[in-house]
Amino acid sequence: MSTRITITTYVNKPVGDVWRCWTEPEHITQWNAASADWHCPKASNDLRIGGTFSATMAARDGSASFDFGGVYDDVLPNQRIAYTMADGRTCEVLFAEEDSGTLVTESFDAETQNSVEMQRAGWQAILDRFKAHAEAQG
Repeated sequence: MSTRITITTYVNKPVGDVWRCWTEPEHITQWNAASADWHCPKASNDLRIGGTFSATMAARDGSASFDFGGVYDDVLPNQRIAYTMADGRTCEVLFAEEDSGTLVTESFDAETQNSVEMQRAGWQAILDRFKAHAEAQG
């Protein structure tokens, strides 16, 4: 049985705004990187059960890049996204209205090449960048 990792953030924006920033490619390319020396030059998203998504994650210096993608297993607008990654691991993202903001909880199956701590830190860094981007939207 694989290890499950859960990360969270609280975004000071209504759930509808948070959902748009999470799901629209023009937003995804603005936040989907773990550090400032990486970026997401392109993203596509067919947000429906059976639909696919892909995001290119690339080092800004051109030394490395990879596509992260998968297929949606469940989509409940403004509430839940579940998907299966290309390597068969699963992920669930929950969006919960709390006070005047949104709690985002992401749970995913760990892979075996990197430590759980490294994976948690990397995914949390991306989630932190997402929070900053979503909160900066007017």
